[in-house]
Amino acid sequence: MGATPAMGKTGASIIFLNDTRQVLLLLRDNNETIPFPNCWDLPGGHVEASETPFECIQREIREELEMELEHPRLFRVYDLADRREYTFWQNADFDVTLVNLREGQRMQWFSEDDIGILTCRQIAFDFKPILLDFYQERPWLNV
Repeated sequence: MGATPAMGKTGASIIFLNDTRQVLLLLRDNNETIPFPNCWDLPGGHVEASETPFECIQREIREELEMELEHPRLFRVYDLADRREYTFWQNADFDVTLVNLREGQRMQWFSEDDIGILTCRQIAFDFKPILLDFYQERPWLNV
């Protein structure tokens, strides 16, 4: 993914991986005024001028899920058409019904096969290739 990010925008996202090797996605609100309404998305957001991508992902998870990140690891940095994306990952095994989701409709764990079945249009912000890279790379084997 060698495109130059537009206008210097930077994002930070996190892939939560549970004990059965499923990843957590959030279903965005079904509101036509937001980008990618009613699509699956990774938790995260835009890096503010005063913060690092690491600080951003910590803030976003506090805001979206009311959780503190324990030990996020940087998976990879992607230069996408609209932004530079810092994608972190962390082992996490929690019951999504017990999380106080503050943005979006709901959360769900997805297997590698589930991700493969979803279309690129069903996953927001070009995250499908990133998720497939994550499964191909299998960074959890190196921890």
